[in-house]
Amino acid sequence: MTKLSVNINKIATLRNARGGNMPNVLNAAINCQLFGADGITVHPRPDERHIKYSDVIEIRSIITTEFNIEGYPSDDFIALVLSVKPDQVTLVPDPHDAITSNAGWDTLKNKIFLTDIVSVFRKEGIRTSLFVDTNPVNIENAALTRTDRIELYTEPYATGFSQNAAEALEPFIKAAEIARERGLGLNAGHDLNLENLRYFQQNIPWLDEVSIGHALICDALYLGLENTIQMYKRQLV
Repeated sequence: MTKLSVNINKIATLRNARGGNMPNVLNAAINCQLFGADGITVHPRPDERHIKYSDVIEIRSIITTEFNIEGYPSDDFIALVLSVKPDQVTLVPDPHDAITSNAGWDTLKNKIFLTDIVSVFRKEGIRTSLFVDTNPVNIENAALTRTDRIELYTEPYATGFSQNAAEALEPFIKAAEIARERGLGLNAGHDLNLENLRYFQQNIPWLDEVSIGHALICDALYLGLENTIQMYKRQLV
């Protein structure tokens, strides 16, 4: 069964908009787990505009499922991950001022850089995942870094889903097959939602994990957090 990791960045964004501690990010993480999430994802950025480094440290102590930290592997980020020791670290190529992740790694160009960083985390027993697109070259070179998994950047699938679902999914199936042939675990994320998630997972049933934040939190405003998490889980059965 594909696991659902809930990204709680947007809850922190709402808190930071007003200051104080409402909504409480720590309680949100606890409740997401109680409501059925298989993991919690956070993506701290250098400007701390949503999840703060201090949040990451506090959240670690209450995780009973899996903890996934996403981010660009700057020195500060690497130090944070090594101190917190999450179950998984997902490395993304975001510049410091990116609004959200919008591209995968060029793993050929950055192969030495990524190999060195993956090695650091592997020595500490932290599972690594590289955020990549469906280009076979990037998947094949990701495998050469000795990463445990890749996370497919699914915005192109989500964008094309309503026009032609099968056509939008085709490159992702091919990418997933290459990843499996190379012995890589497979995650996916970005713009997956209640409309397009089931079709994606049913056609790539060996998918290990999806990380969903923005769409899920938006749905929760109308449907309630517990109900929304359960609705997303039902798409993955």
